[in-house]
Amino acid sequence: MNLDFFKKIRILDSGMGQELLARGLVSKGTLWSATSLLEEKYYKLVIDTHLSSINAGAEVILTNTFTTRRVRMVQNKVSDQFQSANQKACELAIKAKELSKKKIYIAGSLPAQNDTYEVDKREKNIIEKDFFDQASIINPYIDFFYLDVISSGREVEVALNVIQKFNKPVLVGLHIKKNNKLPSGETITGVVKKYKNNNWLGVISACVSLEIIEKTSNEFKNLNIPFGFKANLWGVEEPLPVNRFNDSKFNEVGKNPNIALGKRDEVDGKVFFEFAKKIIKNGATILGGCCETNYSHIKELTKLK
Repeated sequence: MNLDFFKKIRILDSGMGQELLARGLVSKGTLWSATSLLEEKYYKLVIDTHLSSINAGAEVILTNTFTTRRVRMVQNKVSDQFQSANQKACELAIKAKELSKKKIYIAGSLPAQNDTYEVDKREKNIIEKDFFDQASIINPYIDFFYLDVISSGREVEVALNVIQKFNKPVLVGLHIKKNNKLPSGETITGVVKKYKNNNWLGVISACVSLEIIEKTSNEFKNLNIPFGFKANLWGVEEPLPVNRFNDSKFNEVGKNPNIALGKRDEVDGKVFFEFAKKIIKNGATILGGCCETNYSHIKELTKLK
């Protein structure tokens, strides 16, 4: 893959997990989107959600592997399906690409390996094994890796060391809080300068509010690397980790995150377009959506190319 791919405006896909719920997925425990990979009746739903983004103009789709991380599978007593679920997510992404008959790229979503939006404080070797095990399954199916909602420089470093083994480029997605820093307290600039290598395709704000993306766009601009966003439309600026609002057991119906976090229905495609236009003026070239966005937001982004 051309390492200059994101040097001009490119469109990423919209959110997967919340869109699956909106389309009828009944999640189990804290599995969220991973539920769709454990029950065959949901496979078409995943394919159709990918296709909606592709047909709206997305040039990159992410594998539905955000909650197939080992920790979440263990919590929900389906660790025996860790490999098959990750593999199925990749197969469904490829199927969507084939059905679309469009030239798109598939990015392997490699998420934070413990709780989302929080620093993983476990031993380094445990984090590394979790990253490696998931990366090794999805690697054969993807064009590049996407570090999905990472909360600390330490996790970036560990993940990059793992990815290096597979000789594939990487797009780095950092989660940013209201103080313009990662949950670890590190600055965006500090993390990028410390860990950037020749394999980086770019760096983006990952599952971050519109307001925080706008506030930090100047800092990203000064990093001399392609940058952009996958914006969320939660109703709160700082979303909570799943363990703070979903206590559903593995055999119970999971709670929809938007019950606790809310959602911004007022941000339709046109509002999203106007927001993105401002960030592009600051130099952003990587545009996409995360939780509570859908294909209608992506369709508007394509008008900015």
